[in-house]
Amino acid sequence: MFSRRLKTGYFVLEGLNSFAVVYYFYYFYFFMHKAHAFDNQANLVLAALNGATYAICAWWGGRFAQRAGYFTALKLGFFIMLVALTIGPFVHSALSHIAVMLITVVGMSFTWPTLEALVSEEEPPAGLQHMVGIYNVVWAATAAVANFFGGAMLDKLGFSSLFFVPIAILLTQLGLTSWLQSQVRSGTSTGDRQEPAPSGSTGSESEYQRSGAPAGAGVRVASLTAATIEDANAKRKAKAFLRMAWLANPFAYIAINTLIAVMPGIAARLGLSTTLAGFCCSVWCFSRLAAFAILWQWTTWHYRFRWLLLSYVSLVASFATVLLAQHVAVLVLGQLLFGVSVGLIYYSSLFYSMDLGDTKGEHGGIHEAVIGLGNCAGPAVGAAALYFLPRYDNSGAYAVSLLLLSGLGGLLTIWRGNGTR
Repeated sequence: MFSRRLKTGYFVLEGLNSFAVVYYFYYFYFFMHKAHAFDNQANLVLAALNGATYAICAWWGGRFAQRAGYFTALKLGFFIMLVALTIGPFVHSALSHIAVMLITVVGMSFTWPTLEALVSEEEPPAGLQHMVGIYNVVWAATAAVANFFGGAMLDKLGFSSLFFVPIAILLTQLGLTSWLQSQVRSGTSTGDRQEPAPSGSTGSESEYQRSGAPAGAGVRVASLTAATIEDANAKRKAKAFLRMAWLANPFAYIAINTLIAVMPGIAARLGLSTTLAGFCCSVWCFSRLAAFAILWQWTTWHYRFRWLLLSYVSLVASFATVLLAQHVAVLVLGQLLFGVSVGLIYYSSLFYSMDLGDTKGEHGGIHEAVIGLGNCAGPAVGAAALYFLPRYDNSGAYAVSLLLLSGLGGLLTIWRGNGTR
């Protein structure tokens, strides 16, 4: 089930999933802006509903995948999304389209935790770094392409493509999933199964256990005790980094989902068509992709607090820059820094989740659930600020920026409390 040959198929499923959901969800806000006159505040409320639904369902979806089986979870998720999007072209009210969106979110909640677990299972540490690297590059690449060409596709193919393109992809995914499941059942790929990393006692431990002589026993005991303490400290440090990453990642998605929801407003302010908005407002996706590619090969950032801290500070600064940009050049430059920042934060959360988790489906669900919390909190704060301070056009941007700064305080608190570096 976890052979490298089959994992190639899982990466294909992941890439298709990323393209479909990015095209639908990113441009759903453009659709609601044009078809139903939704402004920034209304789109932010939609984004908050999206995030809240995903936070609840992704956590449960990860647990379901761990217990019912990965292929069962994938097929259920693809089927729910397919049914919802098939209804989409035949409804016309804003409320009906919101219902379609939320049902699609429920289906998507079964897919991402499962795909993360499938590519990570039975991997030794070096293999895990490699698999997580490929995983991040694949979904980020297809997401960038979908975002870049999405505006042009919407202009050329019409709003109906918002549903028909993902439907075609989902049908392909269901077929590929069934084929992969049949390969596992037939056992054709068992020869490719990855063996677990060698484990056992250290050389000094074995020597101590074999030796019956008392000479040097005290030194060996002291050495073993020091090693045990060092191992305990390393585990405590690793868990602290996992907590920090799980804190930082939802804040990164606070920024991401807020930006996605207000992109139609930013495009209108800068005089960009939907096609040009796709070209100019997708820069951060390509920047994130570049960050993933670098972090995949360069591992010095693992368990180094300064890199996580630097990325978070850059996140806050670049978020405000993009949201308040009055010129396209500033918008593009801000996105370059924003993409790198969210790239390292997301990579940290996923890598530490998979590195420390034995139940990868559940840990993948937690990783995705905290993304949902961020997706909900940022737009909710932005919408509330615009509601209570309607005279100030930038009140939402300032409110979400302050919320991001509160996350920086939480990050520093965990770091100081665990003495990590």
